Amino acid sequence: MSLEVAVAAALFVGVLAYALFGGADFGSGFFDLTAGGARRGAELRTLIDHSIGPVWEVNHVWLIYCLVVWWTAFPESFAAVMTTLIVPLLLALLGIVLRGASFAFRKYSATLSQARTFGVVFATSSIITPFFLGTVAGAIASGRVPAGGYGDRWSSWLNPTSVFGGIIAVGTCAFLAGVFLCADAVRGGKPALASALRVRTIGVGLATGLVVFIALIPIEIDAPTLADGLERQAAPLIVCSFLAGLATLWLLWKERFALARLPALIAVATVISGWGVGQYPWLLVDEVRLADAGGAEATLQALLVAVAIAGVVVVPPLALLFRLTQTERWSR
Repeated sequence: MSLEVAVAAALFVGVLAYALFGGADFGSGFFDLTAGGARRGAELRTLIDHSIGPVWEVNHVWLIYCLVVWWTAFPESFAAVMTTLIVPLLLALLGIVLRGASFAFRKYSATLSQARTFGVVFATSSIITPFFLGTVAGAIASGRVPAGGYGDRWSSWLNPTSVFGGIIAVGTCAFLAGVFLCADAVRGGKPALASALRVRTIGVGLATGLVVFIALIPIEIDAPTLADGLERQAAPLIVCSFLAGLATLWLLWKERFALARLPALIAVATVISGWGVGQYPWLLVDEVRLADAGGAEATLQALLVAVAIAGVVVVPPLALLFRLTQTERWSR
């Protein structure tokens, strides 16, 4: 395995972690937005605050990790993406900032109208952030980021592959959040709320799965290199995602919410991995190959050492935090 591939694999681990843990975090905004009025949605919004409160800031560790590894290991491709896709990236950043601020301010609102305003901002920004991040992935995967950067500021991300990427990102985030919220509701002694969330989560899962497979049609024309990879080397991952999604829906239907979390994570992880494997060996599809994109050899070696140290120092505390929040020990 070359140094470039090893570093890219380390980078993609961060992408997966942010998509799974940050995705479940962002997806809660969908259920907050659709919870209903102040009285009808109070129980669900309380559950959301309780579920994501201990971890909502922690998940951005993975985003920072991805950015640092990317610009250190593959600086030219990083510059190309930033100069071409600055609009959706700035909108995603705005969503992250507004989401964090409104989530905090809602708890200290002096009036109901203030709480509602901050709640709407929190929920809306929770949806637009994964959408714009998904459009960025679609732009890269469809070959719209030139090697020298400064591609078209609008058509690079306003295209079929990017739009479907954004919709799929929102759907997978909402699906993950729904599965985890169902389990949290049962653990919190709220079976009626879990039952209501169960129906909505199954609906979100079915809709998202349908969009994923519909998206394969325009991708054939709009992103032929990615489509070819999805049909070849990434095909087993797509099949695995489909089967894991079916298992999750079945477990939700049977109200086995705790067990449903694992196949839900697998379903989302494999569909995202399918994108990464599908565009290999390209870093910027049709423009820059991964083997040609790396920085200096000494830099890549030092970066792998730093990643290994970070894994030892950072991952165990994060694992403990998630274990505590998923067993309610943190609230005792």
